[in-house]
Amino acid sequence: MDTNKFRTIVQGLAESYRSGFGVNDSGLSGIPDRASIAKLCDLMLHVVFPGFFAGQQQLQVQVHWVALRRLIADLEDDLHRQLQRAYRFQERCQGVSEKDEKDFLECIDAVTTSFLQSLPEVRRLLESDVQAAYENDPSAPGAEEIIVSYPCIEAIAVQRLAHRLYQLEVPFLPRMMTEVAHSRTGIDIHPGATIGDHFFIDHGTGVVIGETTTIGSHVVLYHGVTLGAFNPLSRNEEGMLERGQANKRHPDLEDHVTVYPGATILGGRTRIGHHCIIGGNAWVTRSVAPWSTVTMADPDLTIRQNSKQGPGDFAI
Repeated sequence: MDTNKFRTIVQGLAESYRSGFGVNDSGLSGIPDRASIAKLCDLMLHVVFPGFFAGQQQLQVQVHWVALRRLIADLEDDLHRQLQRAYRFQERCQGVSEKDEKDFLECIDAVTTSFLQSLPEVRRLLESDVQAAYENDPSAPGAEEIIVSYPCIEAIAVQRLAHRLYQLEVPFLPRMMTEVAHSRTGIDIHPGATIGDHFFIDHGTGVVIGETTTIGSHVVLYHGVTLGAFNPLSRNEEGMLERGQANKRHPDLEDHVTVYPGATILGGRTRIGHHCIIGGNAWVTRSVAPWSTVTMADPDLTIRQNSKQGPGDFAI
């Protein structure tokens, strides 16, 4: 490569680093990295589903309480380390002075302890999710196959764990965790979404659930379902875009709702009543009363019967 051309490229990139939006300073060390967050997710999954995820030895919790305590201690250390990186990076991004080291570590300790104390409740919810998969899918022979092979279980488990950190207002980590699950499963659930027990996503590919969504108990979604925002760009009196839970822009689903493949439900004021059925490919932007069924009109199909069939032809 020509030396002058190389110099021009370097200068152009260096200038973009200095002036770009957000990501512009390679000197911001300590940012949580994706590989570490993926390992953290795997460790959490091993805690809630011991022995089921690759790379982890089976844990006989009925006998080896010492091994369980060691596993929790490993999780505590790993989470503590990533929380430090996340909070320190947030301080640098916001240009605020770093907290006193003692106060900072006490804050991290409190968040870590609160998260670990939530694990039994997360485990209870996940057991209900596995039960929901078994009760709603006749192809499921048992809980073991559901856990090891159904993408929804990993996606829901990581989201439930990330949601606890989201509630504790932890920066970066919750969204990074759910994006790990998204990349692995094709299911995109924001950590801010609130989800009840006995939740099942059949097949799952292409499901999107937005930040301010609330989902009741015993809800079933199929692949390609979107619980999304409708005109999300609401602004406050100062003209600033409202973010997070302050901008309620995703729908609410009450208990015992079933949403079939390809359906799209949008809007923060949209509420789907209990025991509703939303048919495939439906486009819903207003509330639906309980015990309703929403379907699209049958499309006008044109079916042509071929008069002659060759060896490679077939008739519909």
